[in-house]
Amino acid sequence: MLEIVKPETPDQFDAVRRLCWAYRDFLLTVSPESRVIAQTFYPEAKYAAVMDRLEQEYRPPMGGMRLALRNGAPVGCGMFHTLEPGVAEIKRVWLNEDARGIGAGYALMTVLVEDCRAGGFRLVRMDTGRPLVEAQRLYDSMGFARRDPYYQPPEIARRFLVFFEMELER
Repeated sequence: MLEIVKPETPDQFDAVRRLCWAYRDFLLTVSPESRVIAQTFYPEAKYAAVMDRLEQEYRPPMGGMRLALRNGAPVGCGMFHTLEPGVAEIKRVWLNEDARGIGAGYALMTVLVEDCRAGGFRLVRMDTGRPLVEAQRLYDSMGFARRDPYYQPPEIARRFLVFFEMELER
């Protein structure tokens, strides 16, 4: 059974952190370019600081967080935060091997988008790496539109990243 929940307990927040670290570890293995980009964007000390602030930075009204559970075990996570008034950015959507191919990504993303809508956001943005073809397929299938960068990525990442946007109807 798949369940998407808001983390509330210390154990659930720790599970989100472990999944986020697994995501970073995965990015280090995708390609040599991905490794350099992950190390540039999120050197270990900087990423640890982000993980330490998750509960504060990704909570309403400025953001939110979700944890995917399969048969009670943590298998995925995702979060969003405010980029500017009315605009949210979805970050760190990650599923471990046990959750792939069962609709967990779609379920997780659907809840994150609904959370953004309920939070009063009018637009959702996100990016992913070009080698992450399955993620791109998911975002395309959900109605995200590809767009130009919405921030100025470092030169090393410009050709590597794919940017998405979804307008939210009220």
